Parts: sequence; structure tokens; C-alpha cells
Amino acid sequence: MQSFESFFVLAPFYQSFFVILSRTLNHQLSTFNSTMSDYIVSARKYRPMTFDSVVGQSAIATTLKNAIKANKLAHAYLFCGPRGVGKTTCARIFAKAINCLNLRDDGEACNECESCKAFNEGRSLNIHELDAASNNSVEDIRNLIEQVRIPPQIGKYKVFIIDEVHMLSTSAFNAFLKTLEEPPAHAIFILATTEKHKILPTILSRCQIYDFQRMSVSDTLKHLAYVAEKEGYKFEPSALNVIAQKADGGMRDALSIFDQVVSFTGGDITYQRVIENLNVLDYDYYFRLVDLMLEQKISESLLLYNEILGKGFEGAPFISGLASHLRDVLVSKDPQTASLLEVSDDIRQRYVEQAQRCKAKWLYRVIRLCNDCDQAYRTSRNKRLQVELTLIECAQAVGDDDASAGRRPVRILKPIFSPAPLAAAKEVAGTVSPKVADTATPQVAPAAPKTVPSGIPLEATAPKRMTIKLNTLSPSIHHQPAVQRNVKAAPVVEVAPMEQMSRPVKTEEFMIQWQAFVQTMPKEETALAQRMKIMQPSFLNDENTQVDVPVENDEIRAMMEGLIERLHAFLRERLQNSFINISFSVPERDEEKPVTFSKTDQLKHMCNLNPALIKLGKTFKLELA
Repeated sequence: MQSFESFFVLAPFYQSFFVILSRTLNHQLSTFNSTMSDYIVSARKYRPMTFDSVVGQSAIATTLKNAIKANKLAHAYLFCGPRGVGKTTCARIFAKAINCLNLRDDGEACNECESCKAFNEGRSLNIHELDAASNNSVEDIRNLIEQVRIPPQIGKYKVFIIDEVHMLSTSAFNAFLKTLEEPPAHAIFILATTEKHKILPTILSRCQIYDFQRMSVSDTLKHLAYVAEKEGYKFEPSALNVIAQKADGGMRDALSIFDQVVSFTGGDITYQRVIENLNVLDYDYYFRLVDLMLEQKISESLLLYNEILGKGFEGAPFISGLASHLRDVLVSKDPQTASLLEVSDDIRQRYVEQAQRCKAKWLYRVIRLCNDCDQAYRTSRNKRLQVELTLIECAQAVGDDDASAGRRPVRILKPIFSPAPLAAAKEVAGTVSPKVADTATPQVAPAAPKTVPSGIPLEATAPKRMTIKLNTLSPSIHHQPAVQRNVKAAPVVEVAPMEQMSRPVKTEEFMIQWQAFVQTMPKEETALAQRMKIMQPSFLNDENTQVDVPVENDEIRAMMEGLIERLHAFLRERLQNSFINISFSVPERDEEKPVTFSKTDQLKHMCNLNPALIKLGKTFKLELA
């Protein structure tokens, strides 16, 4: 009984105590919330508030300002472009400017009138934003149409910003068509989307379309530097350049990455810590790798690639980045094109210095090698070996100034771990063993001797005949009576060029340029070009300048002799030898060997055996493929 009395006596004290405690806790909680809410991400804190502060979209900003000043406003706009390039930002600035009560002469809002203050404080009733990604039904569009009918209370226009408009359903689009085409005079629609191709053509035809561009690296770099200076952060320009390139043209992405890097570095933004945080393959790796290639240090190149793999990078982005780096080195060889590099000044200087040590032909070759590796990487089973072979070929291509440089490179691997100097390596690469030469250009039986202008007696050759099976026509004809033909060689034409060139001609170089000539032949000569691909030239002297090419018959020989001037001019220029002479011969046929006929000969023979084939071809208008 006494405890109850004491409780009632102390009840007012307890009540006061709990009231004071609750007030103290509420005050501390509100202070904590206000402290936590002070931080705003850079993408929101530095969102542009005027047209002049919009980054990278000067043409669109100027167009919108001029439309406001001239009072020539459309009722519907479509802002399209990649994410984070300023579509919604420009829509909000435009909506504030057209409702400004004291518009400035340059088309910017005054930020002082009641309409501008209401917009800046987020309480304006004249601007409505709809997220079509989550409000994409017909009912949502009908609610929007109901709001369109209500006129504005302050200002002239009610602006409806529909973000991600491509997410609207087809029914919602159709329900929106009539209102979009004939809205009230006070209503303006601004549609924003990242995928314009998904919007109905009937919607596109009712809007003025503005295409927003990706931010350039230089524009992004300037804005990041501005934000860093405003926040009082220390930074290296090369570090911000990495962030700008990582953002891939999106300012919002760039600012988000910037905030992440600031949290990691504590406000001291250095290049090394940025690439560590973003896990970016450093420029320095590519510079070191190219230097090792130029010195033909293949072992060190493979070890460097192993180091890159150890850091968690895959071969595909590595080889793609190497090709891009080599392209930048090639661009840097000319001071005029060096300005195309979107890098900081110190990195650009490194590109220029490395470009001076690289030959243009070598760069052409290794860029193509890297491009071929990039294409073959996805289908390769041993992906690491694919990249390593490319690195070996790139290093071994240094100093090889052969005729194939700048075009499709010759895929020849030389000894890798040999300490021989570069000159010896070139000598070994250019040497062809007699056995290999005999295999590449088979020696044939001698015929009647003849003499070339130099006075050296030569012998006509009859190379082994290559038999090609035709699958399109049957039957295959064998052991037909062979037509006796004598070997006829075209006369050797003596050439007296204005400037004599006598560079040694290698067998493999001749064959490469022979195939290169085939690639230059026009479409009208496709059939002859196909025959030239399988021809086997024979070299009649040690200098490889007198060449005999066996052909199938007199018709083909006549066609080839019609090309002789072009062929001579092409090969002499490419091989840098003015004494190259080519003749064409028709070898004798052996009656014991099967005769290979062309498709036309086979068809003629079949028509002779069965004349009904001629009538069949005429009836169905058939042609020989």
C-alpha cells in the first residue's frame, strides 16, 4: 500500500523526466539526420541550372534559348541520346525558362521571380515529371491527360517531362497520340529517351527531335577539374583523364566514378591510385611492351603479358587495347594528327616520343596482326597461345622491310630464344633451303634450249600437271585421245628501263607479289584470276628473273600474254628488279595420263554424246555456273 502511494507521488517527476529524455533524443536524431543529409552526390550537386552551364551540348542549348527569345515554342519535344548526357537537365532548364516572369535578354531564367524560386525549391506546380519506366500503363496516361486540362496558376505553361518514354506500352502510346497532336495552348510535352528506335513513328512525327551527343573526353575532363577545384580536392590531370575515358561519354557516369575515387583516395586523386581503384590497364604497360618489341626482347614481352594476366585482365581487352595503343602511336607520327589523341599532355608527349622510334611499315603490320588476333580470339581454344604468338610475330617483324609490309603480313615465326643479332636474324629469315625451293618450284624435264638477252642459254621446262576435280559436272572424263601439241614459249622481250633496278628476287617474295597482282585484277577477269592463283611459275636462272609459267592451252596462253605488260610493270616495281621477264608455255600432254578438261569442255563432250542436253538448256534457260 505504501509503494502505491510513493508511485503516485513520484509520477509527475517520471513524466517530466521522460518528456525531457524524448526531447533530447529527438534533437540528437534531427541533428544526426541533418548531418547525414548534408552530403549530396556530385551528379546532383553540380547539375547545371542554366543553359550556359550545360556541358557538351552547346548547339542544343543555343537552339532552345533562341526559340525562347523568339517565342517560337513547339508543343512537343523529343530529347534522345545516351544516358547521362543532359536530356532531363535541359528539359528542366527549358521548363523553368519558359515560365520565368523576368526572362533575361540572353534567354536564361532570372532565378529571382516567384516562378523561378518555386522551381528551385521544388514546389512548382507548373512542371510535372513522369517516369514512364514504372508508369507505362493506359491508366497512367489518362491521369496525365486529366492534369493537362488544368491551366497553370503562375506562369504561362505547364510542362510535362516524360522520362524513358520508350517504355510506354503500345496502348499507352495510342492513348497519348491525340493529346500529343492537339494539346491545350498552355501545355508543352518534353519526352526523353535513350532508345529512339523503340518509339512509334506516329509519335516521332509529332515532335521536334533533338539528338544529344556523347561528351568528349576534353569536356568531361574540364568539368571534373571544375568539380575537384570547387570541392578542394588535389588531383592529377592524367587521373581525371582515366575517369573521363572510363565514363565513355556520360557525364553522370563520370561524376559517379569521381565520387567513388574520392572515397578511395581521400581527396588526393593520383593517377596510380585511380587505376588501382578502377582496375584499368595502365598506359605504361603498353608503352613498355612496344619498347620491348622494338628491341626484339621476346622473352621479356611474354613475361610482361603474364604479369598482366596475373592482375586479372583477360586477353581480349588486352589485345584490343594494344591495337588501340598502336593506332595512337601511328597517329602521333604526324604532329598535325597527334592532336586527335584524347589524352593529357604528358601522355601525348610519350606517344610522340615512341612514334619517332617506330617505322610506319612496322606499325601497319603489327596493327593488322593485332586485329587478326582479336578476330580469332573468340574462336580459339588456346586463347593465351593465340595472344603470345601475336606478340612473337610483332617483335620479329621489327626490321623486316620486305614488300609485304603494310598489307596482309606473312605469318612466319623465326627462332625465338636465339641471341643472334638483328642482321643475322634477317639473313636467316631470307634464306631458303634447296630442298624447300625444289618443293615450291618443281624442276621439269629439259626441252629445246633458248637464249635470253644476257646470253645465258636456258631450257624450256614442262612442269608436272595439276589435276583439278570438278564436282559440279559429271561424268569425269579420263583417257580421252590427247591432242598432240608442241611446246610453244613466248619470245623473251628485252626490257630497257629508264632506271635499272636489280634487287635480288626471292622465291617467296615473287609468289607473294604474284598473288598480290591477282588481287588487283578487275571483276571482268575473275575467271583468269582464279586460274592464276593455282599456276606454278618456274624459275629458269639463279637470279629468279627469268620465269616460265606453264598454262593449260593456247587460249589461256593468249589471254596471259595480253596481261604481260601489266604483269611485268607490277612485278618489276614491287620486287624492284627491272630484269624480270615472264614467258608462258603449253606443255606436252602425256597420253598415258588422264586429261583434265574444263567445265566448258566437259559440257561440250556431254552434249555431243546426248544432243538432248542442248534442248534442255534452251528450254529452261540454263547457264553453266
